[in-house]
Amino acid sequence: MTSYIFRGYAATKGLIYSQRTITIKRLSTSYVSCKYHSSPVGCYQKINWWRLNCANAPNFSFMNNRQASKLRLHTQNSPYDVNTKVSKDVILFKYENPRFFRILNAFALCQFFFWSYLSHFCFTKLRDAPVERNAEDQPFWRRINLGENKFKNSLAVFCFIIGYGILSASWMFTLKSVRFLILRKGGKSVSFVTYGPLGTNRILTVGLENVSAAESRNSARVQLPIKVKGHLMYYMLDMRGEFKNARLFDSTAGLKRLL
Repeated sequence: MTSYIFRGYAATKGLIYSQRTITIKRLSTSYVSCKYHSSPVGCYQKINWWRLNCANAPNFSFMNNRQASKLRLHTQNSPYDVNTKVSKDVILFKYENPRFFRILNAFALCQFFFWSYLSHFCFTKLRDAPVERNAEDQPFWRRINLGENKFKNSLAVFCFIIGYGILSASWMFTLKSVRFLILRKGGKSVSFVTYGPLGTNRILTVGLENVSAAESRNSARVQLPIKVKGHLMYYMLDMRGEFKNARLFDSTAGLKRLL
């Protein structure tokens, strides 16, 4: 069905004029409606016929497609036409999953203690045990003296790095996982409330001009990364969370800016 616009109002089953539907019973439906006419010329001819044959017919002005599209663009609500100057703090995003982060950090602590103990064991308990390096009938691992300083120290450092790396990665992931994203009063800044390694929350408040989303909310699959100017790595919004005010998020923290 093709609809045409007369003075900003759509014509379907009846011509809408001055925000009132005009029903003319003495005219057939085909003369009043543009519903059955896909050609603008045919519709325009019907309007002229009605204007000439009806004394009380209002003076409609026919609009072309370009004018109609411009008017429709300004009259309809745009998805980005959002008032971002909020009068109070508004929660844009929420992701409640503290149990997962407690388990993750407990696992990382266990791994850190295990690899630290292994590092200490390698450094203190390995003894120098000379072996025959020219014995070709023995496997290679029997020809290695783990008690030598180069092997002993390397094993100790390697084990400590593994444990410290697991703990650091876990804590960094926790500190960058957003629990709440809050638009502050006035709409000029946002606060990132993230999980803490020890169960406490961390709060970071920055201006909107320093925040940039790496991708749109609709295209993100698992996590939505948000870059904050002056901070390493991205703050991550888990898509399993809830966007409390999606349109306001898209107009503020969800925009991609040049930082």
